[in-house]
Amino acid sequence: MRETYLMTGYPGFLATQLIKQMVADYDDSIDCIYVLVLPQMVQQARKQIKLLPDDVRVKVQIVQGDITREHIGLDEVTRKKLVKSITHVFHLAAIYDLAVEKEIAEQVNVIGTKRVNDWVQTLPHLKRYIYFSTAYVSGRREGVIYEDDLMMDQSFRNHYEATKYAAEILVDALKDTIPTTIIRPGIVRGHSVTGETMKFDGIYFILNHFDRLRHLPVIPYLGAGTPKGNFVPYDYVIRATSYLANHDVGIGKTYHLTDPNPYTMHDIYKMLVEYYLGKTPRHTLPLAAVKLGLSNRFVRQFLRVEKEAIDYFTIHSHYDTTNAARDLQDVNIHCPDLKDSLQSMIAFYRKYKDDITMHIPIR
Repeated sequence: MRETYLMTGYPGFLATQLIKQMVADYDDSIDCIYVLVLPQMVQQARKQIKLLPDDVRVKVQIVQGDITREHIGLDEVTRKKLVKSITHVFHLAAIYDLAVEKEIAEQVNVIGTKRVNDWVQTLPHLKRYIYFSTAYVSGRREGVIYEDDLMMDQSFRNHYEATKYAAEILVDALKDTIPTTIIRPGIVRGHSVTGETMKFDGIYFILNHFDRLRHLPVIPYLGAGTPKGNFVPYDYVIRATSYLANHDVGIGKTYHLTDPNPYTMHDIYKMLVEYYLGKTPRHTLPLAAVKLGLSNRFVRQFLRVEKEAIDYFTIHSHYDTTNAARDLQDVNIHCPDLKDSLQSMIAFYRKYKDDITMHIPIR
């Protein structure tokens, strides 16, 4: 029996890249990749599919649905058709926004995941359920965070973290009865070689900040910068996910797809200033003052920085990658060093920084 995939989160960037990766890896064994698309996103999804390489495009088929609804919003005819054929479900759909409101995050991230969980349990031919979580379900915990850690009485920096944590609890509970793989990426950045990305958030908030203040004679550090910054290129995340989702080694496991050797935020900040502006940062602004400034909407929008991003300069966490390193070592999939790909990342940012569609709305 050839494999039939269903993926949520399309036409999002990671979903698109993952589809291309899996066709490159397993073309002969894939019959069809169904992408679950909200009705209002169908036209955009069709345009995105037209841009795919020919060998990928012929594999992809849109089905309309909504993860927040019963049976993930599928009509009865489509539901019956898919139940007979689906072997792999990839659940990527979520609200990825540090400033998201609680009600929206709960509706999509928690209720949506519960609906997907309910649906995968109706699939008689299911070989794997792959759920995209985040390393930051650890919340404000400090020290070493292990891949098997989950419910550790942690608190959270924002509603994104809290709802992804609640959703992962629901998925983790299926491991005894459903062949499940949970993927926990770090903060995803552009391709390690080309620098390509879809939007400028995460580490790009720092570049936005530098770009707006590039004419200042002195660029100060933001806080002490002692926490580690865990930024991972998307090509590592999708290559690892493609492998772990399609080989038995991944069944019943949770993986940190994070940087095993992360730099401190101080070092990352210094490298970015030097690469982007040719300057060396001096002096230090207290994080409390920075966050106070970003409490002003006009300041946030001018700098193109979310206030919530500053919280990631404060927590001293290290994400253990034992499961990922062990299960990926034989196929030579590993996280590239951040420093080795800064030039391509910054070159891509320079090229597209004035394209408003590349920036997320700052409220």
